[in-house]
Amino acid sequence: MSPNSVTGSWATLFLFNNRGRRERRELTDSSAAEDQDPLTYKIIGAAIEVHKRMGAGLLESLYEEAFCIELDHRRLQYERQKPLEIHYRGQNIGKFRLDVVVENDVIVELKSVKELAPIHSTQIISYMKITGLTRGLLINFNVRQLTKGGIKRFINLE
Repeated sequence: MSPNSVTGSWATLFLFNNRGRRERRELTDSSAAEDQDPLTYKIIGAAIEVHKRMGAGLLESLYEEAFCIELDHRRLQYERQKPLEIHYRGQNIGKFRLDVVVENDVIVELKSVKELAPIHSTQIISYMKITGLTRGLLINFNVRQLTKGGIKRFINLE
């Protein structure tokens, strides 16, 4: 199933800025989304293909592996488990890893959980602020239909 064949809402878009203001929109027209942001459209297409072939209920690590294979198949460049140092007042306070960064431009956080919690959205927003990247995707593969509640798209407006 490609995003073009999906009817109804196929992703949720969250717009935010560094002052904490947020706006939520349901994306219903996949062709408009493709025109506005072709890269995240391609990434979402890769995730849909993985979900179509593998279904729900597997470990996150398996989805990550399959997702990266799909990105390779689509000739999209990515970094998997990208290490990132965290600094506070000029001092390194630790490291963490981003699941996948596509084309050095979009953070993709993969999950396989019963239900996305608010902390998952907060997590990707924090990652975006720390890295300075303005786009992020939160994808939960543990849903019956990925295009109905399994994809959240984030854009930092600043």
